[in-house]
Amino acid sequence: MSSSSTLIGDRRRAALERKRAVHRHPSQRTGVKPTAPPPVAFYVIAVVTTIFTMLGLVMVLSATAIAEFHKGNSPWRLFNRQAMWAAFGVIGLWAAMRVPMRTWRRLVRPAFLVACALMVLPFVPGVGTSINDARSWVAIGPLSFQPSEFLKLALLLACAELLASRRDEMHSPGRTMGPVLVMSVVGVGLCLLQGDLGSAIVLASIVFAVLFIAGAPLLPLTAAGAVAGLGALGFVFSSPRRQARFTAFMDIAAHKDHLSYQTWQAMIGTAQGGVFGTGPGQGLNKLGEFLPLAHSDFIFAVIAEELGFIGVVAVLGGFMVLAYAGVQVAMATQDRFHALVAGGVTSWFVVQAIINVGGVTGLMPVTGLTLPFFSAGGSSLFVTLTTMGLLLNVARHVR
Repeated sequence: MSSSSTLIGDRRRAALERKRAVHRHPSQRTGVKPTAPPPVAFYVIAVVTTIFTMLGLVMVLSATAIAEFHKGNSPWRLFNRQAMWAAFGVIGLWAAMRVPMRTWRRLVRPAFLVACALMVLPFVPGVGTSINDARSWVAIGPLSFQPSEFLKLALLLACAELLASRRDEMHSPGRTMGPVLVMSVVGVGLCLLQGDLGSAIVLASIVFAVLFIAGAPLLPLTAAGAVAGLGALGFVFSSPRRQARFTAFMDIAAHKDHLSYQTWQAMIGTAQGGVFGTGPGQGLNKLGEFLPLAHSDFIFAVIAEELGFIGVVAVLGGFMVLAYAGVQVAMATQDRFHALVAGGVTSWFVVQAIINVGGVTGLMPVTGLTLPFFSAGGSSLFVTLTTMGLLLNVARHVR
């Protein structure tokens, strides 16, 4: 009798289990976790990146077509080069977004060593070239690039990996801040040897942002920041010519014929834009020798003149939206390495955009930094898009 009751009970339990299995979520039946859609921040970052890249190509064409025509070249010459790098950048973005972040973690150290080795190339005779008193470019045949752009990404990943792997040792500056600062000194030192203070400032900003997000002690972090600031001032005042260049923004009108010539012309172009702008391709300040670097460092002046106040608000607003989305991704992810990468990327683009726009508008010294997504420069655009792929990679795994 007891065995019969046990058998009936087993059959009832089996039937009940089958009934539950029918109504169970498919992922529970198969053992595979459901794939949730990416968060809103993922789509925001993707949309802003797409719009900025397309608008940047339009502005590069507008800023270079007439000048190239007057030089006897094809009006499409620089645009075609920028479009080619944009295509490479899209491939880099896709790869960075699809390759698992654990793979990136395994590659960070060799990547940093390779990036440092590339920084030596500008000093090789016949390979390195000087632009605006900075020997920071490499030209090999028709290919030219700026190694410091790759160093920014490599240093960011190297610092994020080290701080993520030593999460429980943040109370020990010798184990966390020490190695990170050593890597940053190497990177910043190489930039200063090239005479590229702008890239050195961005590199230092990336490192301090990653350290702050990682929870480094504030007192040693503040002390390191003070030492870095004093080092930057020492570099500026070590040369009378460099000192004059970096202090000219304090009295632009007095130096408008020489040291602040481009800043003065950029301010004129910005004022001419008004509310609605002169229209794409209709700006006058990019013509002739009024604004020689209109397509690179001073492309924001072309945007202000041709798209007006509305275009300026749209571009600056786009960077603010990108920064907000990046911060949200960094705060939402549960992986420490992901959070440090997202926070470092966001800080990188915000700082670089502020320095570029500040120099164009006369609020800060001109440092030769490009405006991300917009300025002509193949290596800058390629690294920018690849880095946005990493940010999208982090965002798509936020649940």
